[in-house]
Amino acid sequence: MAQSAKEVELREREAAQRRRAALDQIRILGDPVLREKAVPVTAFDAELGREAERMVAVMRDAPGVGLAATQLGVMHRLIIYELEEDDPRALVNPEIISRSSATEVADEGCLSVPGGRVPVERAIEITVRANDVTGRALEFSSSDFEARVIQHEVDHLDGVLILDRTSRPARAEALRAIRDGATEGGGI
Repeated sequence: MAQSAKEVELREREAAQRRRAALDQIRILGDPVLREKAVPVTAFDAELGREAERMVAVMRDAPGVGLAATQLGVMHRLIIYELEEDDPRALVNPEIISRSSATEVADEGCLSVPGGRVPVERAIEITVRANDVTGRALEFSSSDFEARVIQHEVDHLDGVLILDRTSRPARAEALRAIRDGATEGGGI
């Protein structure tokens, strides 16, 4: 059934309000919490599950493909990402235990660096060890875009931003764009 123009306009307005509310929760460049190292999660309880669910909601509304707890000012080693609609994944205490020697450079954006897109070199394949929100141990290999997203989010847990992983000229250009008011950017 076709939607009326009024219904479409209302839905677009609601999405814009959710986006603003989500972006208001995300810490941005200059906030010192983004430079701090997150602490390991020790309690795998309902509160952790709620925290992950909140992160998924914020990530979707922002919108982005990944989010680290530190981006919301929560100093837990927790990341979430979603490569396919309705299939979010939470990794608690993630560690990248191996990286391929093969790398690829691609432009990345970040919800915490609005308007800044920079080329970042990342390993094409990684092996990750983590837990899910219930504490179940996970170990898996990841490649291509998923590997890039995980590496990006784990960097956040270590206080590292994309601007730290790019060339000096690209960093300067991104900072100029941010300073000049480019606020659209989104995540990777």
